[in-house]
Parts: sequence; C-alpha cells; structure tokens
Amino acid sequence: MKYIDLRSDTVTRPSRQMLESMMSSEVGDDVYGEDPTVNKLQVRIAAMFGKEAALFVPSGVMGNEVCIKVHTRPGDEIIVDEDSHISVYETAAPSVMSGVQMKNVPGRGGLITAAQIKQAIRPKIYYMPRTSLVCLENTHGRSGGTIFPLDEMKSIYELSREERIKVHLDGARVWNASVAAGIPVREYARYVDSLSACFSKGLGAPVGSIIIGSGEFIEEARKYRKLFGGGMRQVGILAAAALYALDHNVDRLKEDHEKARFFAGELSSINSLGIDMCTVQTNMVMVEFSATGKSQAEVLDLLKSKGVLLTPERHSSIRAVFHLDVSLDEVKASLKVFHSLFA
Repeated sequence: MKYIDLRSDTVTRPSRQMLESMMSSEVGDDVYGEDPTVNKLQVRIAAMFGKEAALFVPSGVMGNEVCIKVHTRPGDEIIVDEDSHISVYETAAPSVMSGVQMKNVPGRGGLITAAQIKQAIRPKIYYMPRTSLVCLENTHGRSGGTIFPLDEMKSIYELSREERIKVHLDGARVWNASVAAGIPVREYARYVDSLSACFSKGLGAPVGSIIIGSGEFIEEARKYRKLFGGGMRQVGILAAAALYALDHNVDRLKEDHEKARFFAGELSSINSLGIDMCTVQTNMVMVEFSATGKSQAEVLDLLKSKGVLLTPERHSSIRAVFHLDVSLDEVKASLKVFHSLFA
C-alpha cells in the first residue's frame, strides 16, 4: 500500500534536482575548515540571519544541545516551555550533555511570556541553581506549528539583558514562521543570542541543521560539535542540498500552509473531531478526537488501514503535517478517509 504520509515534514525526500546539486558539489575536509560548499552555506546563513557566523550540524537536536552547552555550565538551570522540543523530545539531553536542569514553564499555544520567565528566574543565592538560559521555539511543534510573536520575543530579550542571561531559539521551522508571518528571519534572530534552523524538514534536504550566533560563540560551538560526534569530513554533499533548498524551497512553504488550512477547514465539518483554527498558522493541524470514543492507537490504526499516516500528540490528539511530498490531491484523498471513518 502506498501511504499518504502526514506524520512529519521530516519524511520529505530530496528531489532529482537536489540530488544532482549534491553530486556536483565541490567538497573538502570540513574538520579542517576546507569544505568550500559548507563554508559557502555558513557564510550565506550568517548574512541571512544578521549574525556573525554559522555552523553546519547533522541534526536539530545536536544544534540545540551544542548551543545549550556553550551558554551554560554544569549545575545551571535553563528555562523552557514544558511542551518544547528540547523538554519533550531530546531525551533529557540538557541534563546528560550539559549537566543542567530544566525549569519547565507552562506555555499557551507554544507561547511563554516575559512575565512568566521573570517569575521563573532563580534568585541569585549561592545554594540555588544559576538561571543562565531561556530557550524558545518557533514554530512550536506540539502546539500545531504556531508562530512565536515577535513582540514577545523582544520583551524576553530585553528581560534577559537586564538579568544577564542568554536566549536561544529552537528555530527548526523558523522559515515557516517567516513565510507565514511575513517577517524576515533576521528579525527573529535580532532577539536571541543563538538559534538553530533545520534544512531537513519543510525545506526538503535529506540531512542537516545549522546554528547561528556571534563569531566567538560559533568558535566555541565548533569544539562541542566535535565533542558530541558532529565533526564531519566531505560534508559539502549535504551542504549542497541545503543551498539548493534555500534557493528553491523557502518561498514554496506557503503552499504547505495553504494545504494545512484547507485540510483543517474541511475537517472542521466533522462533529466528532475538534479543530482549533486559531492554531493553524503554518503547516500543521492538530486533530482532537476524544468525541469519537476511540483511543489514540485505534484512531491511528484506522487511518493507517486506509493508507493515511499521522502522528500521536498528547493523549487525545493527532497531528497532520503538510510538506512538499504531499500533493493537494493526496490532501483531498486523506480528507475522504477521515469523512468515511468519523463523519
């Protein structure tokens, strides 16, 4: 059976043109700093985000964890949204890799506020952990791809300057936020000390993320990338895919957003399913199914039996993610399956 795969935008595969660009890329040894394609990518990204430097890394998790490592020291505490990727999906890596504990703040639709963060910052007393870092996420995956408001980012950044703590942005899908909100990525980067961004989600590259910050920060990050096992050799093959994605797949993200809105609008007519249209801001749709009387596993198995794959979220929700490998015809076909099962 050929499945319509709505589990994640990570399932995208490189196009023939992207593969051709990879095969023709000029390469060198990146551990020595001699891969010209990686160097080109890093310079381009740094300029795009308005920062001094950037560093290519194998994955978004490694990017986040390298940044946390640079910003903190063992025994510190970092403030995160309780539903953030860093808190939920990175296997307690901040504790394992950096020796820091996480202060989970309850967000609302992926948003934590400067007021909440101010309350969460530890008093500067020697027997308490030092609050050294705030981590934000844009777009917010567990909230259905919601966009973090730029004004709130600015307020958090101003607070961080007052409190002498750093701000990191998990911007795995920051290009989705930028395209949907009409805000250049450099504006999001203005209000953080570091950020990570991913090429292997909506942009369609097979592998790779990047971290961005000051020149001094990136030099330190290079050391920890190596320590964490991320030093790579002729990695220009992968950097070429990222460069192709930047040239061809950023503006087209709006098509994924349109597919998500169409899907959500059509699904909202099914009384047994719950759709919060306010959260459908980019390429994801959260579907609440408790009124069906079925378990999460039962719902997912039913959909799979009809050729549609989704992913679980929380206890009574599933998530559909739209990407370049799902056509509008496939979106319509998946809607027919939902209507046949739940209408």
